[in-house]
Amino acid sequence: MSEEQLRRLRDCVRPFPDFPVPGVLFRDISPLLKDPAAFRTLIDLLEDHLRVSHPKIDFIAGLDSRGFLIGPSLAQRLGVGFVVIRKKGKLPGPTESISYALEYGKAELEIQSDAVEAGQKVVIVDDLLATGGTMYAACELVKRLKAEVLECLVIIELKLLKGSEKLKSIPFYSLLQYD
Repeated sequence: MSEEQLRRLRDCVRPFPDFPVPGVLFRDISPLLKDPAAFRTLIDLLEDHLRVSHPKIDFIAGLDSRGFLIGPSLAQRLGVGFVVIRKKGKLPGPTESISYALEYGKAELEIQSDAVEAGQKVVIVDDLLATGGTMYAACELVKRLKAEVLECLVIIELKLLKGSEKLKSIPFYSLLQYD
């Protein structure tokens, strides 16, 4: 991974002050998704990291909704399946669900009960890690299905919010960090 590649990605992240509420600086990845070369660089870097760190992966699990934007491309590159972890009420059939606290309230996530099997190895992806509540809840869902969470992977980590501490012993990786 080169500094040039990371700079290219960082240059595609657009800040929006006071969104969604006053005092929050939102990091928008839309320009990164819009630029085919930057998006390819993003997937290249994530793929390279996972190939070195975890030679045996069964599934990439993407978090609703921005994890759906990078997860399928990454899964295809790695030759593995992709599963979704969604907001409550969005998945058909039997599901496993979990409630968790957000910065601005409470939420629930779900995974289909047959999404992964016991012993399968899963990497969970999303665009951003803030306080870690959503990512931690996703890990708990995967563990309830008796699969192994190999790592949590994000594009952006907001270091000041210390979300990676909430993940405890689960390996965590971010490409870009902001204070």
